[in-house]
Amino acid sequence: MKAEHEFFDTSALEWIPDPDFAGVSQKILSHDDSGASTQLSKWDAGLDTSHSGVISHDFAEEVFLLSGELTDLTLNETFLAGAYTSRQPNMPHGPYVTRTGCVMLVIATPV
Repeated sequence: MKAEHEFFDTSALEWIPDPDFAGVSQKILSHDDSGASTQLSKWDAGLDTSHSGVISHDFAEEVFLLSGELTDLTLNETFLAGAYTSRQPNMPHGPYVTRTGCVMLVIATPV
């Protein structure tokens, strides 16, 4: 189970570069040993994940776009702040590109 946190100032947390994706940084808000996590994910302007192809992973994922824009190249659709998705494990998605950069709230839940 994730640790209990009352409201706290997330600006005090540092953005941690994702070692697997250049141009992606994260602020881990909460996590546990099972792999469950709640995080902010920041994608730099111009980031393009085409080289990774369609994405799939073995955990459920919810994403809420807080700022910026994100284009799904498979769907040929651009999503703006306020967009939300809920993905079951192994659901194909992406690849993506962001012209302006974006920040997302990401909740990952192992199954």
